[in-house]
Amino acid sequence: MRQIVLDTETTGLEAHLGHRIIEIGAVEMVGRRPSGRTFHTYLNPERAIDEGARAVTGIEDEFLLDKPFFKDVVDDFIAFIDGAELIIHNASFDVGFLDAELKRVGESYGRIRDHASVLDTLKMARERFPGQRNSLDALCKRLGVDNTHRDLHGGLLDAQLLADVYIAMTTGQVALDLAFDADANDSGASALADIEIRARPRVLRASDEEQAAHQARLDALDKAAGGTSVWRRMESENQESVQA
Repeated sequence: MRQIVLDTETTGLEAHLGHRIIEIGAVEMVGRRPSGRTFHTYLNPERAIDEGARAVTGIEDEFLLDKPFFKDVVDDFIAFIDGAELIIHNASFDVGFLDAELKRVGESYGRIRDHASVLDTLKMARERFPGQRNSLDALCKRLGVDNTHRDLHGGLLDAQLLADVYIAMTTGQVALDLAFDADANDSGASALADIEIRARPRVLRASDEEQAAHQARLDALDKAAGGTSVWRRMESENQESVQA
């Protein structure tokens, strides 16, 4: 399965008021592992950046003057995400901005969900950690993801951190959450009350194709051994013990 972990930075908080995207960062994962492929670009928004956005991103208006417009990168961006599952933290925000940018380029580009499905990790986190802070920084701290190098928000950096957070949230291993989000004045008893035991790991069954490939491999080992290979005998013994 191909997944794209995505983050955007913008000139402000309201797409419907004409705010624009100034950075897109995306990381590809295949089989829940980073493939090494990324998509990253800064964009000229053709407008000024709000002071609040400038403070959290560190991006200045002058820096974006020679950067491409969204229309210049839209085809490459769509090609990168096409057919994938997008993993986004607070997806309604990023998808709203991306849909607005696509609409400016032309109706033929449709909407983001015409090109990819969307999974919202903020919604996942709220279901898993109800009543706690679920910002990206809070999740990094809670799940043991190193974000010490995140002084400012950045599209590609945040996408890379979110990829680690998503993997940690969906591994299913048992872990203790010792109330990392608790107030510093909370008592130890309060911290222990926030201990969370996550769900048991999901059991992934081999597909028919994988089982067929396994059997073909055992057949090749039998042939090389000139009889029944040790792996085939072990498999037979395991099946007999289960049936007993």
